[in-house]
Amino acid sequence: MPRPYGFTYEQHRDGTVVITHQERAAGTLRGARAERFLAEVESGDGQLVMARWTGAYKHGNERTARDHPRNRR
Repeated sequence: MPRPYGFTYEQHRDGTVVITHQERAAGTLRGARAERFLAEVESGDGQLVMARWTGAYKHGNERTARDHPRNRR
């Protein structure tokens, strides 16, 4: 599975965290969720954490779908 890339985040003064993917808004976190996100992104792989929190990551079934006879070209 390729590593996710292109994610960034900004923390605003009011505690809101905005996650962007390739300069487009991918998610906004507030309150306790923003705090949990910041703790997790500091302790782990930031790109992977942001991809997981926004739901923009591969689920593992892409290869199976690509190899299905209906999808071959």
